[in-house]
Amino acid sequence: MNHPSPEATYVFDARGIAKRFRHAAIFAALESLDHGETMRFVNDHDPIPLINQIAQRYGNQIRVQYCERGPERVIIDFAVRLTASEGETPAQTAEAGCSGGGNGGCGCSG
Repeated sequence: MNHPSPEATYVFDARGIAKRFRHAAIFAALESLDHGETMRFVNDHDPIPLINQIAQRYGNQIRVQYCERGPERVIIDFAVRLTASEGETPAQTAEAGCSGGGNGGCGCSG
């Protein structure tokens, strides 16, 4: 049986999901990820209330990194880290932006 690598990234495009189901679907998707895996979240607006709910529900176990933050499209990496760095909070990582990928970007908006 093949298992995905712990560095796997899975795209979750919320734009095609009815708004009344989005948060439940997002939480279910996050809870299906293993340590080291990432959900690349695509949305039509900046989901600040959702990010606050994720912080309250999961604490430092979910690292939040914006990859793109435009008026019509937002892309965020939600990375599962069951062992968060000491002193790090979700709000601190959300403001940091993506640091992976080539040329100083995360590679998700290319």
